[in-house]
Amino acid sequence: MPALLGFGYLVAGIIVAISILSSAIKIVREYQRLVVFRLGRSIGKQGPGVVFLLPVIDRAVWVDLREFFLEIPSQTCITKDNAPINIDFLIYFKVFDPDLSVIQVTDFAGAARGIATTTLRAVVGDISLDDVLAKREQINQVLRTKLDEVTERWGVKV
Repeated sequence: MPALLGFGYLVAGIIVAISILSSAIKIVREYQRLVVFRLGRSIGKQGPGVVFLLPVIDRAVWVDLREFFLEIPSQTCITKDNAPINIDFLIYFKVFDPDLSVIQVTDFAGAARGIATTTLRAVVGDISLDDVLAKREQINQVLRTKLDEVTERWGVKV
């Protein structure tokens, strides 16, 4: 009976060791990075490849570096000549600095969506209806420039 009890402790110890070890090893793909926090302080990004974390002490946040898109629902904007216009648009964005994208903003996708709709309304509000219909590329360029000014501090490029 005592041998069986000792064997039970051994099995329990092995299970605990395996669970701790598995939480300490992360495999980061080529298109991902880990932003690692040690005791609440950022120690930088890790990856790609195998990353070792200190169990209980380190916390990792996964960041995807691939290009994403957000489909913005139809926005009703008022042009300079007080004409209402419905605009649908997509935003393509990519994280270029994983540290900033985690530390500077809680949800950069949601924040980018909010900034994009606000910026779109401001840009369209300064242009007449005829110019909105005729100068789409110029509007896109103005939007991209204004969005980049804001999203650059979040480590995101629109």
